[in-house]
Amino acid sequence: MIICYLKREQLSSMGVISKKKTKGNQYAKAFTMNQGSLAPKLYSYSNIKKMTHSFKNKLGQGGYGSVYKGKLSDDCLVAVKVINELKGNGEEFINEVASISRTSHVNIVTLLGYCYERTKRVLVYEFMPKESLDKFISDPESSSTNCQLEQKTLFEIAVGVARGLEYLHRGCSTRILHFDIKPQNILLDDDFCPKISDFGLARLCQKKESIVSMLGARGTIGYIAPEVFSRGFGGVSHKSDVYSYGMLILEMVGIRKNFDAKVSHTSERYFPDWIY
Repeated sequence: MIICYLKREQLSSMGVISKKKTKGNQYAKAFTMNQGSLAPKLYSYSNIKKMTHSFKNKLGQGGYGSVYKGKLSDDCLVAVKVINELKGNGEEFINEVASISRTSHVNIVTLLGYCYERTKRVLVYEFMPKESLDKFISDPESSSTNCQLEQKTLFEIAVGVARGLEYLHRGCSTRILHFDIKPQNILLDDDFCPKISDFGLARLCQKKESIVSMLGARGTIGYIAPEVFSRGFGGVSHKSDVYSYGMLILEMVGIRKNFDAKVSHTSERYFPDWIY
């Protein structure tokens, strides 16, 4: 038996290594070139490990992956979102980066940089000390309640989120539909100023387009507008985000989770049914 050893460069030149590994980098390079100086900083994965101290301080976990606390070279704190569930060949990830890069608003989270290195996909955001709004919305009798916000603060948060949505729908050169407005995606700074985050499901469309075409439903159960999961209710538009915003407001006013997976009867799970 003869054992052959070929260097990585030799395998690549022979076409043995899949071109899919480099296709993602092509998306990243093309995006950086198109955006020019406006593009967020492209970090290497080694830089990401360094700023997070090898992912030492974990802030949260979700279906998309994990979020870690990090620090840049200038001691600026950041939230590093490491995406574990890879979808497609990288185009969707770059679309998410492009969506956030088009924004600049006090109520939209700021994307500071990203990493796209083969299968490594990471987003670097500004750090939000108070974390997400859902931490402050729960049953008042629950022991898991961290803090109950004053009505004035809740009102200011509601107005801030509305201004952020208004900006995405009307303030950008290209309209951005978020499709996942919920408490978990509303981050709070030290002054409880709300910032819309997580544009993984966002869609870009022209302002003149009132209805957008979309295959399949997207969003989180309990917040999805009826027309998003069933076209029988009408066309999908920026108004679908307004529906999700309405569900968010109901949850804030009622200090009650919109969806409770622990409830045995399905009809008792959703906040609108409880109100009715």
